[in-house]
Amino acid sequence: MQMLRTLTRLGPVLAAAILLSACGINTIPTQDEATKTAWAEVQNQYQRRADLIPNLVATVKGYAAQEKSVLVEVTEARASATQVKVDASTITDPAQFQQYAAAQDKLSGVLGRLMMIQENYPELKSNQNFLALQSQLEGTENRIAIARRDYNATAQTYNTTLRTFPSILWAKTVYSGQKPAQLFQATASAQSAPSVDFSAPPAPAANAQPAPAN
Repeated sequence: MQMLRTLTRLGPVLAAAILLSACGINTIPTQDEATKTAWAEVQNQYQRRADLIPNLVATVKGYAAQEKSVLVEVTEARASATQVKVDASTITDPAQFQQYAAAQDKLSGVLGRLMMIQENYPELKSNQNFLALQSQLEGTENRIAIARRDYNATAQTYNTTLRTFPSILWAKTVYSGQKPAQLFQATASAQSAPSVDFSAPPAPAANAQPAPAN
C-alpha cells in the first residue's frame, strides 16, 4: 500500500522527466560535452607533435647546422604555439581560438620547411633516428588532421542544435548561456607546399661531427 502511494506521488514527476527527455532537453549539454571531448583530442595531438620537435631539431642540427634560420624558426614557432593557453572555454572564444589555430598553423609551415631540408643532406636522409622521428611526425600530422575533422563535425552538429527547432527553445531559455563552438578553417598557406632552397649547401666545417643516432 505504501509503495502504491509512493508511486502515485512520483507518477507526475516521472512523467515530466520522460516528457522532457523526449523533447530534447538533454541534447544541448550532451553535444556540448561531445564537442569538448573532441577539442581535448585536438589539443592532445598538437601536444604530441610539440613533444617530438626538440629531438627532431637536435637531429637535423647534427647534420645541417648551417640551416640555422630554419632551426631557429621551428624552435620559436614551437615556443609560441605551446605558450598559447587554452582550455574547454577556448572553443567558444573566437579570439583565443584563432590565436591558438594561427600559432599551430605557423608551426606546421616551418615544420614543412624543416622536413624538406633532408633532400639536401643524404646522410641525414638515411639517419635511423631522423627516419624514426619523421615517421612519428607524419603519423602525428595525420592524427591532427583527423582530430580537427572530427572536432569540426561535432562542433557543427552542436552549433546546428543551438539554432534549430525545437532545440532552439531550450537554447534560448534553459541553456541561454551556451555559445556556438568555433571551427577550424583551412589557411591559405595550407593550400600550397612549403618552399625551400635546393641550391647546394655550404660545406660543413672540417671538425663538424654528425649527431649520433639514438
